[in-house]
Amino acid sequence: MYKILRSFFFLLSPEKAHYFTMRLFRLVSFFPFVKNQFQFEVDPTVIDGLSYKNKVGLAAGFDKDGKFLNQLHTLNFGFIEVGTVTPRPQGGNPKPRLFRLKKDRALINRMGFNNEGLKALKNRLEVFRKKERDCDMLIGINIGKNKTTPNENAVNDYVKCYEGLYSLADFFIVNVSSPNTPNLRELQNKDELKKILSALITLREKQEKWKPLYLKIAPDLSFEQLDEIIELQNEIAFEGIVATNTSIDRSLLTKSNKKLVQEIGAGGISGSVVLEVSNSFVKHIRSKSDMTIIGVGGIDDSTSGQSKLDAGANLIEIYTGFVFAGPGLIKDLGQL
Repeated sequence: MYKILRSFFFLLSPEKAHYFTMRLFRLVSFFPFVKNQFQFEVDPTVIDGLSYKNKVGLAAGFDKDGKFLNQLHTLNFGFIEVGTVTPRPQGGNPKPRLFRLKKDRALINRMGFNNEGLKALKNRLEVFRKKERDCDMLIGINIGKNKTTPNENAVNDYVKCYEGLYSLADFFIVNVSSPNTPNLRELQNKDELKKILSALITLREKQEKWKPLYLKIAPDLSFEQLDEIIELQNEIAFEGIVATNTSIDRSLLTKSNKKLVQEIGAGGISGSVVLEVSNSFVKHIRSKSDMTIIGVGGIDDSTSGQSKLDAGANLIEIYTGFVFAGPGLIKDLGQL
C-alpha cells in the first residue's frame, strides 16, 4: 500500500510532500483502526535512566517545530528528536533545498536549520505535555545555533535553548555536525566542544531533575578526531553520541547520475548509502567506550537496523528510510 502512496507523494517536491503526507496522516489518524495498525509490544529498554518502550526513534529534522507530535506518537515511535531548534526563528537556506535520489535511496538536504525558534517550540511542547501527561514516547530536543551567531558566541545559543526547554525534554542532543550552517562543523573540535558541553553540564547540576545529554557527530570526521571526542566524554561525562549526521562525501552516491548530483550542489547526504560509514563509526566508538550510542544513518529495513545494533548501538533512529520504506518500517525495526 505504501509503495502506491509513495508514487503519488513523489510527484510532489520533497519538502511539499513531507508536509502534505503528515497533514494527511493527521486526518486519518483519528480513526482507531489506523492506530491499531502500528501497535506492537516489546520489552522496554532502559538507557541512562530512561525507559524506552522500543528502540526505534525518529531523527532530528523531520519534526523541527513539534507540529506532528500526536501523529508520531500514533506511529508508535519509542522516541523522537524534535528540532534542530535555534534561539531565534530562521528561514533556512533558499528553496529548493531537499532532493531525492531514488536510485541510491538517498536524500540530499541543505535545509539550514529552518525552524520557528525556541519560543514557538516551547509553546507546542507545553500544550502536548499538558494533554498527553502519560505519553510513552520519549522526546529529545536537538539544539543548535543561529546562522548569524559567530562561533565564538555559539555556547550562548546552546545555553539559551537548553535552559528554555529543559523542563519539557526527556533528553538533549547537541548538534554541531550539520553541513548546512556555515562553519558549524568547526565546533566539533575538542576545545570548542568542551566549552559547549561543560556549560550545559554545569547548568544541569542546578536542575531538580537530571536529564541525559548527547552529542551528534558527522560521519566525515577522521577516526583521530573521533578519538578526541571519546576522550572528551571521559573528561566531562556527557552520556553519549548520536552517530551519525549526514555526509558531504559524494563518492557514496554510486547509482545516481553524476551530472544531476553536481547540479544539486551543496548539502548533506542521508539514506542507505551512509550505512557502512555510519556503522564504522558506531563500531569504533563501541570498541573504545561503553557510552550510550544512538545509531542513525542508512537504516531502511530490518537487516540494516540489525547491523546498526550489532555494531554496538543501544538505540536506533530513522529518517530517510522512513521516507522510502514507509511507516511499516517502525514495527519491523521495533521487533528486532
